[in-house]
Amino acid sequence: MTTGQRAALRSMANGLEPILHVGKDGVGPNLCKQAWDALEARELIKGTVQTNAPIDAKEACRQICERVHAEPVQVIGRRFVIYKPSRENPRIRLEEL
Repeated sequence: MTTGQRAALRSMANGLEPILHVGKDGVGPNLCKQAWDALEARELIKGTVQTNAPIDAKEACRQICERVHAEPVQVIGRRFVIYKPSRENPRIRLEEL
């Protein structure tokens, strides 16, 4: 992913509300399943790390991306954005950004 593509994805994610919430259990199989389903439906999602979570946002983003084969877009404070193209219905095309 190029820096221009990453910048375009960041701007697209600007208005999104977080739908993934990493809590005291950290990044478990249930959270990864939720992330996988959300990425298949939306391709670009925002997540947040709660204050009682055992890991920080950067580590949570890395673990989720590794497990669901996604690309990290941005980590700021306790929030992160990840991208993965949908296999069945891709709407965001990196080549066109």
